[in-house]
Amino acid sequence: MAAEPLKTLFYPFEAEALPLPREDARVLFLGAEPGFRLPEGFEAALHLVQGFRPHFRALQASGYTVTPRVEGQGYDMALVLASRHRGQNELRIAEALERVEPGGLIAVAGGKDDGIDSLRKRINALAPLEGHLPKHHGVAFWFRRTGTEAAATLRAGNPDLIVEGRFKTTPGMFSFDRIDAGSKLLAASLPDDLKGNVADFCAGWGYLAAEVLQRSHGLTALDLYEADFEALEAARLNVHGAIEPRFFWIDLLTEAVERRYDAIVMNPPFHSGRAAEPGIGAGIIRAASKVLKPGGRLFMVANRQLPYEQVLSAAFASHVEIARDGMFKVFSARR
Repeated sequence: MAAEPLKTLFYPFEAEALPLPREDARVLFLGAEPGFRLPEGFEAALHLVQGFRPHFRALQASGYTVTPRVEGQGYDMALVLASRHRGQNELRIAEALERVEPGGLIAVAGGKDDGIDSLRKRINALAPLEGHLPKHHGVAFWFRRTGTEAAATLRAGNPDLIVEGRFKTTPGMFSFDRIDAGSKLLAASLPDDLKGNVADFCAGWGYLAAEVLQRSHGLTALDLYEADFEALEAARLNVHGAIEPRFFWIDLLTEAVERRYDAIVMNPPFHSGRAAEPGIGAGIIRAASKVLKPGGRLFMVANRQLPYEQVLSAAFASHVEIARDGMFKVFSARR
């Protein structure tokens, strides 16, 4: 998320289209991201909600009260920073409606390229808006809680999904409505003799880990590492078997992994918002190399155009491409 929608969210207060909250008010901020600047005179206590571990840690380091899920009730106001995901936005607004006091203000903002105008129209049909303002290539709009019907409608329109009859997911997670094609290719390319301590880096809602657990009978431990709190919570429901998995909410680029592994599987991300950032995957490759035992193996999938071969050569004793299709390539590397 660029800094622009954060500016858009607070612009109505700066433009005096909305009054500043009282100093003793409790303000819920859903989808909060680092880098926002409060308008002058905005003194109310902020309760931030952010489940993406890098953002969570940055906000915490800035001194804010931040949790990965909403806690508490009876907020005087809610702010919602909209993402690119329609379902996630609607669920955040439903959460805001459920958590603020009757009559409490809810302000929402997002980028025009991310569908904020469509969201504004949908919400206006459920809870008539008091106003809206365009600014910084985005739109802010606001309304008040007048009942529970709007929240119930939004939740009913965004139920939990069950992918292929096995995996529970919710909107906003990576590939929440289907098994990712790259992960499926990686799973089909894994050997059946994985054993010992195995980890799934960037585990998402648990598809790869579930496949490993189902097909590999020599495991002594299976650990899942994921930066998206909600995806990891879904994985707790989706991954189970003879070995009791362990789950770690962690930013693999900045937080150390304490355990050591015989094998790691992973489908690392390579986007930050809309921008492609192969450096994310490269950093996670290096993180995997550090925690594999001598002779340990890495199995990873990547988009065909991503230049990870040089990183693998530098971080591992050997690597080889073991599968490829029209979009993806699968590597095996040995420490």
